[in-house]
Amino acid sequence: MYRNIYKGIAVASMVLLTACVMPKKQDYMPEGVSEKLFRTELPADSLSSAAVSWRDIFTDPLLQQYIGKALTNNLDVKVALQSLQSAQAYLKQSKAANIPTLSIGANYTRSTSSINAMGGVGERSYANLWDITGSASWEVDIWNKLSAQKRAQKASYLATLQAQKAVQSEVVATLATAYYQLLMLDEQKRVLEQTIDFRQKSLQTTQHLKEAGAATEVAVKQIEALVYNAQAQLITINNSVWALENTICVLLAEEPHNIERSNLSAQQFSTDFKQGYPVKLLENRPDVARAVFNFCNAFELTNAARANFYPSFTLSARGGLSSTDLNTWFSAQSIFANLVAGLAQPILNKRQIRTQYEVQRANQEIALLNLKKALLSAGKEVSDAMHNFLAQEEYVQLKTKEMKAYQQATDFSKQLFDSGMVNYLEIITAEVNRLNAELSVAEAQFARMQYGISLYKALGGGWR
Repeated sequence: MYRNIYKGIAVASMVLLTACVMPKKQDYMPEGVSEKLFRTELPADSLSSAAVSWRDIFTDPLLQQYIGKALTNNLDVKVALQSLQSAQAYLKQSKAANIPTLSIGANYTRSTSSINAMGGVGERSYANLWDITGSASWEVDIWNKLSAQKRAQKASYLATLQAQKAVQSEVVATLATAYYQLLMLDEQKRVLEQTIDFRQKSLQTTQHLKEAGAATEVAVKQIEALVYNAQAQLITINNSVWALENTICVLLAEEPHNIERSNLSAQQFSTDFKQGYPVKLLENRPDVARAVFNFCNAFELTNAARANFYPSFTLSARGGLSSTDLNTWFSAQSIFANLVAGLAQPILNKRQIRTQYEVQRANQEIALLNLKKALLSAGKEVSDAMHNFLAQEEYVQLKTKEMKAYQQATDFSKQLFDSGMVNYLEIITAEVNRLNAELSVAEAQFARMQYGISLYKALGGGWR
């Protein structure tokens, strides 16, 4: 009888298995990156600047010290590290999916019978049961569901790793930008302090000229207004310096304090940026790589969801020692064992499984669209940053020439005024233009460094 039952189960299982078709694994990968994506006429280099360490780009010793400290102590970096450790734990768990589950336990049971359950006839009986039981269960990965889940978890871990790199890149770029901005403000502060000193001396000279009848009260008040204007600009710059120092302290995870720094003229910011082959962005840019791994995760989860349409095959085993007497517990006669092979085919929950599959397909399409968007954004950022950086080089040169021209105009105006050929209004105009030009040169130099930071980050650098 039992033999016939086993034969029936075996035949039914074979029919069910042969009736099922192996779920076809999706094999779709997004299109690669083309040269046109970056809209640049520069030749592609075999080695991108993104492969260069930030230490070779940001050569200021103090800045290097701050960046190194921020990559260790920054709170956002620490949060990203904890997220990475969490993803790593899930990855380790997924690797054990194909390993059988094992458990063992020892129990003692004391039971007492009910007299009333037997109609009030008989005597109460007592029984003891001692047992040690071990059990094992293993799901056979016929449709590669477990393998797909493991690959999905690995992709999720790698995406989290890229997210950590993106945080590091952002910290490096933000810190470098704040540091260079401090240097710009220091330079503008120096120019303003010299300007205030110069204008105060000019104010004294103008007052003496007025007393001698060579200047008017209008000229005096105009110079006086220029002094107040420069002093007001100095207050604004001091406030900005204070705020930037506090910002850097936050990036360093430190309490607010003064930031030691060099000066703008001492900076040797690299101008030899190399774009590299566009396809390298997939390796260099953390955001693009993260989008790729997110797509891989959604891709494998879709495969796992498809496998739920097909039967699952599970092997279970249970065995141990069981006895009603403690003295005979560890005897050969107390041994028991059983083996169960189970095959489960979803029937009534088909709609639930299909819903999960359709949702996962939608998530896969979303991940693919996000990947395409990341590629387009990467191309735009590289194109914009490269163009802006190269254009800023010429802009700095022109602003420097403008500053020198205004400086000469100021000197000539003073000479002409001393000769009585021009009035003091022309000196005032030339002086205002000179100050604005000097401040603009400092801003242009900072903008050049800022564009360089943006370019380095756009090429995927900043975290190595």
